[in-house]
Amino acid sequence: MKKDNQSSVSEFLLLGLPMWTEKQGIYYTLFLAMYLTTVLGNLLTMLLIRLDSRLHTPMYFFLSHLAFTDISFSSVTAPKMLMNMQTQSQSISYAGCISQLYFFLFWGDLDNFLLTSMAYDRYVAICHPLHYTTIMSQNLCFLLVIVSWVLSCASALLHTLLLTRLSFRGDNALPHFFCDLSALLKLSSSDTTVNELVIFTVGVVVITLPLICILVSYGHIGATILKVPLTKGICKALSTCCSHLSVVSLYYGAIIGLYFFPSSDNSNDKDVIVAVLYTLVTPMLNPFIYSLRNRDMKGITKLFLLAIS
Repeated sequence: MKKDNQSSVSEFLLLGLPMWTEKQGIYYTLFLAMYLTTVLGNLLTMLLIRLDSRLHTPMYFFLSHLAFTDISFSSVTAPKMLMNMQTQSQSISYAGCISQLYFFLFWGDLDNFLLTSMAYDRYVAICHPLHYTTIMSQNLCFLLVIVSWVLSCASALLHTLLLTRLSFRGDNALPHFFCDLSALLKLSSSDTTVNELVIFTVGVVVITLPLICILVSYGHIGATILKVPLTKGICKALSTCCSHLSVVSLYYGAIIGLYFFPSSDNSNDKDVIVAVLYTLVTPMLNPFIYSLRNRDMKGITKLFLLAIS
């Protein structure tokens, strides 16, 4: 194979999901339906927020960006996985693998920051309701989103550039359905100490700190609820808190299960299955969570469905 970026490997083999070959058609149909539901559900969320002026608030501004991020996040891995299942091909080029890794890290990090911004929005709405419109100004909302994009881009670019410095010789089979960073590092014939140190350091910034901020925000929310009587405005804000907490639990639950309780080197099945949860299942469920648990979204969704029927 030709040498590419200090590598004797021109392509990788994605071994895919741990499943029985005779049932691959069923899995293909299932994952295709999940991906289409993710795209259509999140597109519908974005459309409803765009069309209804009552949803032009900071919370739904962040939700529309989260919906776009979820579509993009799933689109990084799902189409390639479905194509490989359909064509029985497992190969992905070196350049394609690096590109997939970059966008996977970018959209995944952006998810973290957007969920954190939404938690801060709920904190201000419940703990400082009288100053909500002043604090959560349009400028602040735009700033939070821009900073989220910049940090996500920087994080993904750093990991990607460090990976391109590594050599890959011999085994090119990845026991995954996409180019996962940890799986790639295991295949490298170079010293990955710097990469692992950066993963730990950047992971604190893009995963641990956002999670701490979310927990602190909801800690203050809980303390406020216990201290003051519930007003109509606070009750309405709490309805979106339940939706947000459900999404956070799904997303971070999968990440914690994957990275804080890793499987043994001899068994990658759990890692692959958990990766399916946060790359396909969680983005698919997000629109339903916000539609079914949120009074505003539920009402507008019903009106929209009646209008087109």
